[in-house]
Amino acid sequence: MKVYLDNGATTRVDDEVLKEMLPFFTEHYGNASSMHTIGQNAKEALEESREKIADSIGANPNEIIFTSGGTESNNFAIKGVALAKGAGHIITTKIEHDCVLNACKWLEKRGFDVTYLNVDNEGFVDIEQLKKSIRKDTILVSVIHGNNEIGTIQDIDAIGKICKENKIYFHTDACQSYTKVPITVENIDLMTINSHKIHGPKGVGALFIKKGTRLDPLFHGGGHEFKKRSGTENVSGIVGFAKAVEIGLKTDYSKVAELRDNMIEKVSKEIDNVILTGAKEGSKRLPNNVNFIFKFIEGEGILMYMDGHGVSVSTGSACSSNSLEPSHVMIACGFKHELAHGSIRFTLSKYTNKEEIDYTIEKLKETVKKLRKMSPLTR
Repeated sequence: MKVYLDNGATTRVDDEVLKEMLPFFTEHYGNASSMHTIGQNAKEALEESREKIADSIGANPNEIIFTSGGTESNNFAIKGVALAKGAGHIITTKIEHDCVLNACKWLEKRGFDVTYLNVDNEGFVDIEQLKKSIRKDTILVSVIHGNNEIGTIQDIDAIGKICKENKIYFHTDACQSYTKVPITVENIDLMTINSHKIHGPKGVGALFIKKGTRLDPLFHGGGHEFKKRSGTENVSGIVGFAKAVEIGLKTDYSKVAELRDNMIEKVSKEIDNVILTGAKEGSKRLPNNVNFIFKFIEGEGILMYMDGHGVSVSTGSACSSNSLEPSHVMIACGFKHELAHGSIRFTLSKYTNKEEIDYTIEKLKETVKKLRKMSPLTR
C-alpha cells in the first residue's frame, strides 16, 4: 500500500484544478499585459481569480498580490515593510517558518532590531511577552497562524488587535491554515497564502496587503500587480490556485480532523514512550496535523523504515529536512536535542482514509519496535 502523509510539505493537485488550468497552457496562453484578445482573455481569468481569492478572506481584489509562493510572500511582507520604513524594530517568534526567520536575520545584518518571542510547550505565543516587547520604533509583528510542524493555531485575532492598538503592522503566514480553518483579515495588515498546500499547483501564492499598508517592492520591472510585484503573471497557476481555493472552502475538514484524532488516540495508547507535540486541544490544532516524538530513536530512522513500507512522512518542515540539526520549533517548545531528533510529522489530506491510517499505525508500531531494539539508548 502507498500512503502519502506529507501534505504539510505539498499536496496532490486536485483533478478539477488540473482541468481548470489546462486551457491556459494551450488556448488562453496570452500574456495578461498584452492588449490583443488572447492577452485580454488571460487578463480576465487573472482578475476573476483575484476576486475569488479576495472574497475567501473578506478582502478587496486590489489587496491581493500574486507571487511565486509562500517564501516570496513572506519575504515581500517582512523586507518590504522594513525597506519602506528604513529602520526600526520587528517582532516575530522562535517557531516561524525558516523563510521568515532568515528574512529577519538578513534585516538584522542591515541594522534592524528583531525580537524573537518565546512559546510554551504546546507552541503558543506568550501574549504578555508580545505586549512587553513592543517599542516606540516597532514597525512590524509577524506571527505564523498554523504552525507547519506541530500544527498549533495562534490567536491571530487577539495579536492583530494588540498591533492595531499600537499602530503596528501585523503580518501572518497562513500557508498551512488557509481554507482549512476560518480566516478573516479584519485585524491583519499582511497575510501570506499559497496554492500547493491546498491541492493547487506549485509555484504560485499571494500576499494580502491591506489598503494603506506601505511596503517597497522587491522586484522591479514593468509594474505588474499594481506596481507592487513586477513580472509576467503565472496565469495558469493563478487560475489553478483560485480553483483550489473554491474547492477547499467547500471541503469538510471536520472529517480530516476525525482521522487526525483517531490517529493521535491510537498511537498514544498503542506505542509506549511517545509525546504528542503541539496543541492538545483539537480546535487549536490544524485539522490535518499529527506530530509525535518517539523516545530513544531518531526521526530519520522512522522516516526511512516507513518509506520502505510505502508510507511518506517527514521529520519536520520539508524546507529544512536535509539539515542534521534538530527542529528549531521543537527546541523552542522546550524539548531537549535528543527528544527533538525523535519527532515525526504526519500530515493528512482530504484524500486520506481510515484504511490508510490503520495501515500506517500498524507499520509504525513495527518500525518503532525494531528501531528501539537497535537503539543504545534503550539499554
